[in-house]
Amino acid sequence: MRFLRRSGTTTEDSPEATSAEVAQGIESHNRGYTPGKGKATPKRREAEGKRRGPVAPPPRTMREAMKRNRELRKSNPQYRAERRAQARERQQRMAEGDERYLLPRDKGPVKAYVRDLVDSRRNLLGLFMPLAILVFVALLIPYPAIQQYATLMCTLLLLAMAFEGFMAGRRITKQVREKFPKETVNGRSVGWYAFVRASQIRKLRVPKPRVKPGEAVS
Repeated sequence: MRFLRRSGTTTEDSPEATSAEVAQGIESHNRGYTPGKGKATPKRREAEGKRRGPVAPPPRTMREAMKRNRELRKSNPQYRAERRAQARERQQRMAEGDERYLLPRDKGPVKAYVRDLVDSRRNLLGLFMPLAILVFVALLIPYPAIQQYATLMCTLLLLAMAFEGFMAGRRITKQVREKFPKETVNGRSVGWYAFVRASQIRKLRVPKPRVKPGEAVS
């Protein structure tokens, strides 16, 4: 018995027709369909941040923030040039005796007066640094006799310097107390400050001397 069916067709398609239809469907699918990327398109700010590198975490303390800011400023060539210029200006102002740039140990009218008293006289203590160089050179000479004489001379000079520094400290402390009767003057502090000032070479003293040797200080 025959079943009714359309003429020229069969209940099953041939394998060749099926393969052609599948290939045609895949081709049309590829031409007209764009598959999703699976994630949202990044914003411009996020893309620029990725190109520049990872962003450092924010500082947790004020000290860390200041340290990071200092490192960033040091890496800037213009900042280094500004720092050098500021350092030169600060040294110049300090050498001129500007109170705004002086160290705490050098500030005040009392210390300025002590410096003037020391600079107004020629002191044996000014030979302290050259004497140290002489001792070093004497130790390099391979002659025991020269080393003995150099050691004896240096010892005598050191004793003379210590005595002169002690007497100068007492004298300067007395003059400072007469000049500033309302100020509380510490004799040891003033004496030691005068000793250190006098032991330096005159050209290397900071601040620079304002008076010449032998000039009266009022």
